[in-house]
Amino acid sequence: MFAIILLIAATSVGVESAAPRPPEGYTALFNGVDLTNWKNEGKARGHWTVVDGVLHYDGQGDSLVTSKNYGDYELLVDWKIGPGADSGIYLRGCPQVQIWDNPIGSGGLYNNEKNPSKPTVFADKPVGEWNTFHIVIHGDRVSVELNGKKVVDDVTMENYFDRSKPLPTTGTIELQHHGNPLEFRNIYIKELK
Repeated sequence: MFAIILLIAATSVGVESAAPRPPEGYTALFNGVDLTNWKNEGKARGHWTVVDGVLHYDGQGDSLVTSKNYGDYELLVDWKIGPGADSGIYLRGCPQVQIWDNPIGSGGLYNNEKNPSKPTVFADKPVGEWNTFHIVIHGDRVSVELNGKKVVDDVTMENYFDRSKPLPTTGTIELQHHGNPLEFRNIYIKELK
Protein backbone atom coordinates (compact mmCIF):
# COMPACT_ATOMS: atom_id res chain seq x y z
CA MET A 1 0.00 0.00 0.00
CA PHE A 2 2.82 2.41 0.91
CA ALA A 3 4.47 1.72 -2.50
CA ILE A 4 1.22 2.59 -4.31
CA ILE A 5 0.95 5.91 -2.42
CA LEU A 6 4.56 6.75 -3.34
CA LEU A 7 3.87 5.91 -7.00
CA ILE A 8 0.78 8.14 -7.05
CA ALA A 9 2.70 10.97 -5.39
CA ALA A 10 5.60 10.64 -7.85
CA THR A 11 3.18 10.62 -10.79
CA SER A 12 1.42 13.72 -9.46
CA VAL A 13 4.72 15.57 -9.10
CA GLY A 14 5.63 14.68 -12.71
CA VAL A 15 2.29 15.97 -14.00
CA GLU A 16 2.60 19.20 -12.04
CA SER A 17 6.15 19.84 -13.23
CA ALA A 18 5.04 19.47 -16.88
CA ALA A 19 2.26 22.05 -16.43
CA PRO A 20 3.19 25.48 -17.77
CA ARG A 21 3.89 28.24 -15.27
CA PRO A 22 3.37 31.52 -17.14
CA PRO A 23 5.12 34.63 -15.85
CA GLU A 24 2.87 37.15 -14.15
CA GLY A 25 0.48 38.77 -16.62
CA TYR A 26 0.91 36.05 -19.26
CA THR A 27 -1.29 33.08 -20.16
CA ALA A 28 -0.15 29.76 -21.62
CA LEU A 29 -0.79 29.59 -25.35
CA PHE A 30 0.56 26.02 -25.24
CA ASN A 31 -0.61 24.07 -22.20
CA GLY A 32 2.13 21.42 -22.31
CA VAL A 33 -0.45 18.62 -22.67
CA ASP A 34 -2.32 18.93 -25.96
CA LEU A 35 -3.05 21.31 -28.85
CA THR A 36 -5.81 23.31 -27.17
CA ASN A 37 -5.63 26.91 -28.55
CA TRP A 38 -4.24 25.66 -31.89
CA LYS A 39 -5.85 24.52 -35.16
CA ASN A 40 -4.73 20.92 -35.44
CA GLU A 41 -6.48 20.15 -38.70
CA GLY A 42 -5.92 19.43 -42.36
CA LYS A 43 -2.32 18.66 -43.26
CA ALA A 44 -1.09 19.72 -39.80
CA ARG A 45 -2.97 16.92 -38.02
CA GLY A 46 -0.74 14.17 -36.72
CA HIS A 47 2.51 15.99 -37.43
CA TRP A 48 2.46 18.14 -34.26
CA THR A 49 2.56 16.09 -31.07
CA VAL A 50 3.16 16.75 -27.38
CA VAL A 51 5.65 14.65 -25.42
CA ASP A 52 6.73 15.51 -21.85
CA GLY A 53 5.52 19.11 -22.10
CA VAL A 54 7.30 19.76 -25.42
CA LEU A 55 5.59 20.45 -28.76
CA HIS A 56 7.27 18.33 -31.45
CA TYR A 57 6.96 18.75 -35.20
CA ASP A 58 8.07 15.91 -37.46
CA GLY A 59 8.95 18.08 -40.48
CA GLN A 60 5.95 17.03 -42.58
CA GLY A 61 2.49 18.46 -43.08
CA ASP A 62 1.57 22.09 -42.42
CA SER A 63 2.50 24.80 -39.96
CA LEU A 64 0.58 25.09 -36.69
CA VAL A 65 -1.74 28.10 -36.34
CA THR A 66 -3.53 29.53 -33.31
CA SER A 67 -7.29 29.08 -33.20
CA LYS A 68 -7.68 32.75 -32.21
CA ASN A 69 -6.56 36.05 -33.72
CA TYR A 70 -4.38 38.42 -31.71
CA GLY A 71 -3.66 42.13 -32.00
CA ASP A 72 -0.92 43.74 -29.90
CA TYR A 73 0.88 41.36 -27.58
CA GLU A 74 4.06 40.12 -25.98
CA LEU A 75 5.02 36.54 -26.80
CA LEU A 76 7.50 34.34 -24.97
CA VAL A 77 8.51 31.09 -26.68
CA ASP A 78 11.29 28.54 -26.33
CA TRP A 79 12.40 26.81 -29.52
CA LYS A 80 14.96 24.25 -30.60
CA ILE A 81 16.10 23.23 -34.08
CA GLY A 82 18.48 20.75 -35.66
CA PRO A 83 21.31 21.26 -38.18
CA GLY A 84 20.24 23.17 -41.30
CA ALA A 85 16.73 23.80 -39.96
CA ASP A 86 14.62 26.74 -41.11
CA SER A 87 11.50 27.98 -39.34
CA GLY A 88 9.82 31.13 -38.12
CA ILE A 89 6.94 32.63 -36.20
CA TYR A 90 4.24 34.48 -38.15
CA LEU A 91 2.81 37.51 -36.37
CA ARG A 92 -0.81 38.39 -37.22
CA GLY A 93 -0.70 35.92 -40.09
CA CYS A 94 2.31 37.57 -41.75
CA PRO A 95 5.80 36.15 -42.06
CA GLN A 96 7.95 36.23 -39.94
CA VAL A 97 10.34 36.33 -37.05
CA GLN A 98 13.07 34.08 -38.43
CA ILE A 99 14.35 30.88 -36.79
CA TRP A 100 17.16 29.07 -38.57
CA ASP A 101 20.61 27.54 -38.54
CA ASN A 102 22.34 30.40 -40.35
CA PRO A 103 25.35 32.66 -39.59
CA ILE A 104 23.04 35.70 -39.86
CA GLY A 105 21.25 34.54 -36.73
CA SER A 106 17.62 34.17 -35.76
CA GLY A 107 15.10 36.81 -34.75
CA GLY A 108 15.15 39.06 -37.83
CA LEU A 109 12.00 40.14 -39.70
CA TYR A 110 12.99 38.05 -42.69
CA ASN A 111 10.42 39.24 -45.24
CA ASN A 112 10.93 42.97 -44.79
CA GLU A 113 12.09 44.77 -47.96
CA LYS A 114 12.10 48.48 -47.01
CA ASN A 115 12.75 48.14 -43.28
CA PRO A 116 15.55 46.20 -41.57
CA SER A 117 15.23 42.44 -41.96
CA LYS A 118 18.36 41.08 -40.26
CA PRO A 119 19.03 40.76 -36.54
CA THR A 120 21.44 43.36 -35.17
CA VAL A 121 23.49 40.73 -33.32
CA PHE A 122 23.91 36.96 -33.44
CA ALA A 123 22.35 35.58 -30.25
CA ASP A 124 21.52 31.97 -31.14
CA LYS A 125 22.64 29.15 -28.89
CA PRO A 126 24.30 26.17 -30.58
CA VAL A 127 22.00 24.01 -32.72
CA GLY A 128 20.24 21.44 -30.56
CA GLU A 129 19.98 23.75 -27.52
CA TRP A 130 16.91 25.64 -26.34
CA ASN A 131 16.57 29.31 -27.35
CA THR A 132 14.09 31.86 -25.98
CA PHE A 133 12.31 34.63 -27.86
CA HIS A 134 10.61 37.62 -26.24
CA ILE A 135 8.62 39.23 -29.07
CA VAL A 136 6.62 42.44 -28.72
CA ILE A 137 4.26 43.59 -31.47
CA HIS A 138 2.48 46.92 -31.02
CA GLY A 139 0.81 48.40 -34.09
CA ASP A 140 3.14 47.45 -36.91
CA ARG A 141 6.27 47.83 -34.74
CA VAL A 142 8.14 44.72 -33.59
CA SER A 143 10.94 44.19 -31.06
CA VAL A 144 12.63 40.84 -30.52
CA GLU A 145 14.94 39.63 -27.78
CA LEU A 146 16.72 36.33 -28.33
CA ASN A 147 18.27 34.73 -25.26
CA GLY A 148 18.18 38.08 -23.47
CA LYS A 149 19.81 40.09 -26.28
CA LYS A 150 17.88 42.65 -28.32
CA VAL A 151 18.14 41.58 -31.97
CA VAL A 152 15.29 43.69 -33.42
CA ASP A 153 14.52 47.09 -31.89
CA ASP A 154 11.13 48.65 -32.71
CA VAL A 155 11.21 47.86 -36.45
CA THR A 156 8.19 48.24 -38.74
CA MET A 157 7.04 44.82 -39.92
CA GLU A 158 5.77 44.87 -43.48
CA ASN A 159 2.64 43.22 -44.83
CA TYR A 160 4.26 40.51 -46.95
CA PHE A 161 1.01 39.55 -48.67
CA ASP A 162 0.10 43.11 -49.74
CA ARG A 163 2.99 45.55 -49.36
CA SER A 164 0.74 48.47 -50.34
CA LYS A 165 -1.19 48.01 -47.08
CA PRO A 166 -0.11 48.18 -43.44
CA LEU A 167 0.20 45.06 -41.31
CA PRO A 168 -3.23 43.70 -40.34
CA THR A 169 -4.37 44.85 -36.90
CA THR A 170 -5.17 41.27 -35.86
CA GLY A 171 -4.27 37.80 -37.05
CA THR A 172 -3.08 34.37 -36.05
CA ILE A 173 0.26 33.32 -34.63
CA GLU A 174 1.83 30.57 -36.71
CA LEU A 175 4.68 28.19 -35.99
CA GLN A 176 6.09 27.94 -39.49
CA HIS A 177 8.40 25.35 -41.02
CA HIS A 178 10.37 24.42 -44.11
CA GLY A 179 10.25 20.64 -43.74
CA ASN A 180 12.54 20.31 -40.72
CA PRO A 181 11.76 18.74 -37.33
CA LEU A 182 11.25 21.43 -34.66
CA GLU A 183 10.49 21.70 -30.96
CA PHE A 184 8.68 24.40 -28.99
CA ARG A 185 7.79 24.80 -25.31
CA ASN A 186 6.80 27.49 -22.79
CA ILE A 187 4.68 29.51 -25.23
CA TYR A 188 3.15 32.38 -23.26
CA ILE A 189 1.22 35.43 -24.42
CA LYS A 190 0.27 38.73 -22.82
CA GLU A 191 -2.28 40.69 -24.81
CA LEU A 192 -1.68 44.45 -24.74
CA LYS A 193 -4.48 46.98 -24.51
